[in-house]
Formats: sequence, structure tokens, C-alpha cells
Amino acid sequence: MKKGRRRAGFLAMCVVPATVLFIIFMIIPTFNVFRMSLYKWGGYSNKKTFVGLENFAKLMDDSKFLQSFQNTLLLIVIVTVVTMGLALIFAAILTREKIKGQNFFRVVFYIPNILSVVIISAIFSAIYDANNGMLNSIISIFKGDPVYWLGDQKIVIFSLAAAMIWQAIGYYMVMYMASMASVPVSLYESSALDGATKMQQFFQITLPMIWTNIRTTLTFFIISSINLSFLFVKAMTSGGPDGSTEVFLSYMYKQAYTNSSYGYGMAIGVIIFIFSFGLSAIVNFITKREAIDL
Repeated sequence: MKKGRRRAGFLAMCVVPATVLFIIFMIIPTFNVFRMSLYKWGGYSNKKTFVGLENFAKLMDDSKFLQSFQNTLLLIVIVTVVTMGLALIFAAILTREKIKGQNFFRVVFYIPNILSVVIISAIFSAIYDANNGMLNSIISIFKGDPVYWLGDQKIVIFSLAAAMIWQAIGYYMVMYMASMASVPVSLYESSALDGATKMQQFFQITLPMIWTNIRTTLTFFIISSINLSFLFVKAMTSGGPDGSTEVFLSYMYKQAYTNSSYGYGMAIGVIIFIFSFGLSAIVNFITKREAIDL
């Protein structure tokens, strides 16, 4: 009896502090976001006017919000597909192929992940510089006209996507390499005897065996890319030119803290919250498959 009480007390000491912190810093702020989305409030005065769902109705007629929604979706699709694809390819090459300096390449690929977004943004801003940037210097060798990588509305979103992809590939590559290392070599040897090519081995052995990890990282990356896009936009373009790189969180930030429309900004926050959970559910449903056990 006394031993059971001690164990219960120990578990309570471990769980209660984390639970209290979770409630204070997650549950209560999330509840306040939902509550404030129903008010018209500038954020700096005591005057709050209850407007119900008026802020949400206003969102549907806000062309800039719809543009930020489109930009966010575009970045999620491009960055996720390219990042996950390249991470899987590089992980397979460095795991299955005998390449000199494998550890060196692993470190090189992982370095961008340990750099802050500000540093990466500064690097890519220098590369994209219209006058002295590396890309335009290469173009000038072939007598081409300079390209305004961060000033042209047609390509600026892709310039941001390239920076986000470069930052994320190494982290997911390392995670996939860890999963691939646990795949029994005997499976590859047996398939090779049956005449399977390396491409067939990749799609029929490697991917199915690490699918659980792919599914988890895919959901995690899609959600984290919403936050990551805000950081890159804030550091590189501030939403310009003319809102062509405005994303969910950057537009919410401007409305809540720059345009003194805190309630309207919180309504955007609610939409982001619902969108994130809805997208996670869809991805989990689409990627669901029976686990493979050895």
C-alpha cells in the first residue's frame, strides 16, 4: 500500500507540472484566440465590441487574406513534395551506395538545419541580389538580363520555396537514413537474386519498410512549414512585392499588431488552427496503410 502511494506520488510530481504548464501556455491562449476572434478590438484599448462571426464573414471578402491562403497552399505543396522527395533520394544514395566521404556529405547536408532562419535568409538574399547576387552574376556570363528574384511577383514565391527547401532537406534526410539503416540487408540481397533493379528495390522494399516514418514526418513537416513560411517571409520579403508572398501567419501578424485589428487577426488565427488540424487529418487518412512487420 505504502509503495503504491509513493509510486502515485512520484507519477503526480512528474505529470502535474507538465500538465499545468500545458494548460497555462497552450490551452488558455488557444481559448483566448477563439474568444477574441468574436470581438472587434484594436488591441491597445479597453474598448471591446462583441461582433460574433462578423470577423469571419469579413475574411471571405478579403482578397488579401485569400491571396495569403493561396500562397500558403502553394508553398506547402511545393516545399513538401520537393523536400520529402530529395530527402528520400539523398538518404537512399548515402545509405545504399558506397560513396567516398559519406560522413562528410551527411554533415554538409545537415548544416542548414542548425543555422537560424535569419542567417539562411541573409544568405539567400545575397544570392538573389539583383545587382551583385551569385545567380545574376552567372546569368551575366551568358549575356542574360538580370532577374529580380525577390522583386518579380511571378517568381518570388518560388525563390522563397528554394530557401525553405534548402533549410529542411538535411534534417529529414538524416531521419530517413536512420530508418533505412534498420531495413534488413537480406531483403535487398534476395530481391537482387530475383533480378530486381535498385529502383525497384527502392519503391518495393525501402519505401514500404519506412512508410510509418515517412507518414509521421510528412504530417509534421506540412504543419511546421506554415510556421517556417512566416519566418522566411518576415526575414526576406515582408510579404512583398504587393502581397505576392503574404502567407497566413504574416497576414495575421500585420492585422493583429500593425493594423490594430486584433480581433480580426485572431479570426485569421482560428482559421489557421482549423486548417492545420484539418490538413493533418487529411494527410493521415490519405497516407494510412497497413504496417509491415518482420
